[in-house]
Amino acid sequence: MQPTPPSAPLTLFNSLTRSLEQFQPVHPGEARVYSCGPTVYNYPHIGNMRAYVFADVLGRTLSYKGYRLTHVINITDVGHLTDDADAGEDKMEKMARASAQSIWDIAKHYTEAYWADIRALNIRQPAHWSIATDYVPQMIAFAEGIADKHCYELPSGLYFDVSTVADYGRLARAATEEGEGRIEQVDGKRHQADFAIWRKTPPGEKRQMEWDSPWGRGAPGWHLECSVMSGKLLGFPFDIHTGGIDHREIHHPNEIAQNQAFCCTNGLDVPANSGAKVWMHNNFLVERSGKMSKSSGEFLRLQLLIDRGYHPLAYRMLCLQAHYRSELEFSWEGLAAALTRLKRMLMAVGQLKERAPGGPAAAPGPKFAPLLERFDAAVSDDLNTPIALTVLDELIALKKVDPAEKLAAIAAMDAVLGLDLLTLDRAALRLRPKGAEIAEVEIETILTERKAARADKDFAKSDALRDELAARGVEAMDGDPLGWEWKLG
Repeated sequence: MQPTPPSAPLTLFNSLTRSLEQFQPVHPGEARVYSCGPTVYNYPHIGNMRAYVFADVLGRTLSYKGYRLTHVINITDVGHLTDDADAGEDKMEKMARASAQSIWDIAKHYTEAYWADIRALNIRQPAHWSIATDYVPQMIAFAEGIADKHCYELPSGLYFDVSTVADYGRLARAATEEGEGRIEQVDGKRHQADFAIWRKTPPGEKRQMEWDSPWGRGAPGWHLECSVMSGKLLGFPFDIHTGGIDHREIHHPNEIAQNQAFCCTNGLDVPANSGAKVWMHNNFLVERSGKMSKSSGEFLRLQLLIDRGYHPLAYRMLCLQAHYRSELEFSWEGLAAALTRLKRMLMAVGQLKERAPGGPAAAPGPKFAPLLERFDAAVSDDLNTPIALTVLDELIALKKVDPAEKLAAIAAMDAVLGLDLLTLDRAALRLRPKGAEIAEVEIETILTERKAARADKDFAKSDALRDELAARGVEAMDGDPLGWEWKLG
């Protein structure tokens, strides 16, 4: 028996219209999605990675709903300035100088670090990783195509005149929300919001990344990159463009202006004129000191969570527990609670596997249909993962049902949530900080002795073994209702 296809219409919040809209693909049966990727001048922090968990859930939901997904994530290895507008230094050039390394080596190292975090968070690979420097000839051609009508040249580069397109800044609501506040004045610009699409190398300087162009030797602007790569790989208009809410103010409005110029489209009352029908943005991850930042040189990386003993999927669970458009506060207590919730799920799945040695059934039985319908309704309602998780909890708690069919129902939900519930080993979730010297086999041996001592009511020996473990950084968790027995502190 095949599962009933998900039936609830998929509605998504479009940042451009500030409204929920039923998803209607540009090409029937397909979903084409572009996500703004990292600038690979430093390690991503966990706030950055929230954007990719969100984009992954979106992609998984589109696949779950039956669409053929083409997902593109870019890698920015040139062109992104330190203030996101038209002032400051190129982030890549600045890091290369500070570390006395080749800019190409910097890009390679931090790209691989980002990809490692993608894998650790069980984020699916996109159809394309588009590397900005692979598309420089196409960027020059794009700029040449719009230059006569929409651009002007200054000694510092080629600038886009935002007055030449309709409804500039509508995405940011710039007129009412001061969306242009971070743009600094450059001598000669016609309007404060005008932005560089090609930056000339200043006289007497040489950058590690620079190319010849009709406007002189230099490098593309950050905004130009995404317009070119999204258009080349997905075609205009495509379905959905995602990014962090910080992109809604400058970067994405500038992309939209370039797309309008290139496609010769009119105002943004028709969202597809922007280049994408739907623009989606996840909110910030915040800590008590404020939103995440790399400026201090110290920031929360996924590797730090791993070094403290937390499995990276505990962070994915933390993200899923909040709606993507809500601010999410990070705390170690919150991460520990998310880890406990994940442990409970894995324990239940482990028990089901013991009862169903043949693995999941081909499909859930009819008893699971009401829960699957509620789950589908939740994820179809603008990716409401907090509600979807509560439905999964209800499914896991369901008694007197076929274990193989229950595993199939869990697998169907986890295909969207991406918690790897059917394959993750529960032992991987034990808290084991980096640098812990005691081997797990030794811990288990001592715990076995301690259990025997407690069974024999030899509490003195039991206490001595507990103290021995404590002295070596191991907490025996006697009262743990999950029965996980120990953690390294």
